[in-house]
Amino acid sequence: MASILDEYENSQSTRHSAQGHTRLSGSNIGITHSGFVNVRLEEEKPIFNKQRIDFSPPEKINHFAVCNSQLCMSLGKDTLLRIDLGKPDQPNQIELGRKDESRVHKLFLDPTGSHLVICLSTNECLYLNRNTQKVRGLSRWKGHIIESVGWNKLLGTEANTGPILVGTSQGLIFEAEISTSEGSLFNTNPDQYFRQVHALEEDGSPVPVCCLEIERGMESKYFIIATTRKRLFQFVGKVPEGSEQQGFSCIFSQNQELLPSFQEFPVNMGYSEIALYSSKLRSSPKTFAWMMGNGVLYGQLDYVRLDSLLSDVQVWEYTSDIDLTFNKPISIALTQFHFLLLLPDRVKAVCTLNGQVVYEDVFPEKFGPLKRMVKDPIGSLVWIYTERAVFRYHIQRESRDVWQMYMSMNKFDLAKEYCRDRPECMDIVLAKEAEHCFQNKRYLESAKCYALTQNYFEEIALKFIEAKQEEALKEFLLKKLNSLKPSEKTQIALLVTWLVELYLNRLGLLETDYSKAILFQETREEFRHFLSSFKHKECLFNNRSTIYDLLASHGNVDDTVYFAVIMQDYERVISHHCQHDDYGAALEVLSKHCDEKLFYKFSPVLMQNIPKKVVDAWIQMGKKLDAKKLIPALVNYSQIGSTQQINETIRYMEFCVYELTVKEEAIHNYLLSLYAKYKPDSLLWYLEQAGTHSSDIHYDLKYALRLCAEHGHRQACVLVYKIMELYEEAVDLALEVDVDLAKSCADLPEDDEELRKKLWLKIARHVVQEEKDVKKAMNCLSSCNLLKIEDILPFFPDFVTIDHFKEAICSSLEEYNKHIEELKQEMEEATESAKRIREDIQEMRNKYGVVESQEKCASCDFPLLNRPFYLFLCGHMFHYDCLFQEVSPHLSNYKQAKLEELQKKLAVASQPTKGRHRLKEDKAVNLGKSQLSREQIKLDIDDIVAGECVYCGDLIIKSIDKPFIDPQKYEEEKSSWL
Repeated sequence: MASILDEYENSQSTRHSAQGHTRLSGSNIGITHSGFVNVRLEEEKPIFNKQRIDFSPPEKINHFAVCNSQLCMSLGKDTLLRIDLGKPDQPNQIELGRKDESRVHKLFLDPTGSHLVICLSTNECLYLNRNTQKVRGLSRWKGHIIESVGWNKLLGTEANTGPILVGTSQGLIFEAEISTSEGSLFNTNPDQYFRQVHALEEDGSPVPVCCLEIERGMESKYFIIATTRKRLFQFVGKVPEGSEQQGFSCIFSQNQELLPSFQEFPVNMGYSEIALYSSKLRSSPKTFAWMMGNGVLYGQLDYVRLDSLLSDVQVWEYTSDIDLTFNKPISIALTQFHFLLLLPDRVKAVCTLNGQVVYEDVFPEKFGPLKRMVKDPIGSLVWIYTERAVFRYHIQRESRDVWQMYMSMNKFDLAKEYCRDRPECMDIVLAKEAEHCFQNKRYLESAKCYALTQNYFEEIALKFIEAKQEEALKEFLLKKLNSLKPSEKTQIALLVTWLVELYLNRLGLLETDYSKAILFQETREEFRHFLSSFKHKECLFNNRSTIYDLLASHGNVDDTVYFAVIMQDYERVISHHCQHDDYGAALEVLSKHCDEKLFYKFSPVLMQNIPKKVVDAWIQMGKKLDAKKLIPALVNYSQIGSTQQINETIRYMEFCVYELTVKEEAIHNYLLSLYAKYKPDSLLWYLEQAGTHSSDIHYDLKYALRLCAEHGHRQACVLVYKIMELYEEAVDLALEVDVDLAKSCADLPEDDEELRKKLWLKIARHVVQEEKDVKKAMNCLSSCNLLKIEDILPFFPDFVTIDHFKEAICSSLEEYNKHIEELKQEMEEATESAKRIREDIQEMRNKYGVVESQEKCASCDFPLLNRPFYLFLCGHMFHYDCLFQEVSPHLSNYKQAKLEELQKKLAVASQPTKGRHRLKEDKAVNLGKSQLSREQIKLDIDDIVAGECVYCGDLIIKSIDKPFIDPQKYEEEKSSWL
């Protein structure tokens, strides 16, 4: 029992596959060539794969139900076996405990597999929940033999069924609800209520309700399907939002006034069964199949229709081997594309697309007659059982051959839908669709399909050419072009060139026909869109010379210009505009695309015709243009051009100098020449603002001097001389213009008093000798403090009386006297200062400090008098060696090196003199020199070490930002503390 679903017996009975349809091949559809080769590496598994469960029931199997991987079967008289297919090794056997002769009539299991209703032959019903072992009675259901249950897929849960419908053998339809809760003290039954809502009849007499199905549509609309032996009833009605728990009685009450809609067939075989197919548990079914006396009625379920839920219905009539007397169909199951019909000894599978029997499986007689077939809507498994055996069908890749059937029915969209992951099949479908469209003269659709196939390109192209369908050919080429890989450059180039030729031919035909002007514009827009396609940009660029030749051969000037713009061949576009004297358009292209090289090339011709607009464009370009490269065009037209061209040239040069701050000498020289020739008023201002030092000047000073001299701008020449620091020349030339200008030049050499005096003497001589103005000469004396009256007296003529410069002479004498007095005062102050210094030195010699015997070193805290020490005015006292250690870390590298050098010299000088047998005089001389050297070294050391108190002086203040511990010795210091 533990291996009921894990181990299977590999004993599969002989199956007879129906030969109702054959596979379609490429030769059946008229396509002789395809890019795919159909090679199967292994035999394809069948769609319907039967397996017998290795299970031997201890008693006969009476009834069987399975849903949501929950399997329930009735064995013998009162044994119930439950198996969770997720845990097949844990079966659960329950005894019903019935002592009477009642037997199980039917089992009903809800879609969730949680609620099991057991109908007994004694008109009683029992209930069993998946989560319990206790079988409970449904007292309200007593007195009825239940033939069908319509489960509520929307509201059903593991604990509650929600409102459901129950059909009896007497044609009555009840509404009920089952809950697992214990209820109140006085009501412990699981059935909450059980009330009749409708009754069905056939020919005026009650009949069993064979099947019940409840489905919910849109906008709270519910559809209820009920079947009897030969009728299929439909009930349609709305349940108000939020009142679904109140049940379906309102739907039946809405249909009481009218006869319910039903379909009836004449043949009665005593029962019927309906099967629905849905891809998911709670999704609405899409198809149905109803097994009845005349055959199987199957079709689609349309929840939008108002009159009926059923649509596209067909009747599959029973084949000749099905006899309703001895070989009646027992049960039916519906899959996505087939319905399975269970007969007493076999199973037949019929395709719902074409009505053909595609599979037939005969069961051996040793298992006994087949009793029923059940399909699990969740696992898509089909179960069949006899009294002694259980079989299971796996349905694998049911849609594998559906595409062929749709294709044979010319439903190509559906055929392509079911072979998306099989390119070889997709190719066959597309070829068939293309051929079908071509035969029906739907050439554009045919071209689109042909472009997606792997058929020979030349064959298809010739086919459209022979049919004189250029539009279809163009569509085919476009689609084929879009399907090519970027690496297939040769094919892309061929198709692009061919398409350009087709477009140009089409445009040429439409252009002459004025009645098709709109079509011509549309075709041109389409052509231009093709030329501007980013996907083919590389191909068009690489083959642009060919495209230009094609456009030229058709005389298509407008599209040539458009293509040139697309290819960014702006030189060709601008040349075209210039040739047609459309200089504005040429400049617009230049300004839009900002190509510097094209500006340099076309600026001369544009400057000749539209100078103002060209200069505006240059200014808009700003620093992107090199003004130096534009000078040739400017020089050319500034020499022979009109006043407007000259003014625009000056405007651009001023923009470069003042706005862009261009520093190239050529630009400044050219602007200087323009000012000198055409705007002399701006020349002097330019020179003044350009700077007064040669390092700030960006023009050639010599060129500027020559230019100003040629055009007679003497004041400008003076300014240039000043910048060149040729002050004598500047003063000489300035005296020809204005004495005040000469004076401003004479004061420039501030560091050279001799030169300044010389320049002022030149001015004075000019004033006295040339202008003969004594008063101005006296003003020169006041303007320059370097000139004295005696310097300019030689310039005056002999007949000039002293009255004219008497005041100047007196002023000079007074100044001399004042200077002598200042010198005397300075001498007296120096004598007094020397006297004070001598007194301070004498006082310092007699200064001393008192050190007590208990005084300690400020550094080591040991008695001070034990070793040589220093005493500072601040009161701090240090041993010599302690002070040395305190000061050394704060000294600069230079002073530390000098201190080490002095210490070495002191050590050498302190060594005893060798050679004791020398003369006494030599000893005395050497001793004196050595003593002097040692004292000097000690003084030098003292200057470094004891120049100031280490605790109060600048050294300790400057060390405020130094760390207490040297970073290089930090780790060592840190480890010493551990």
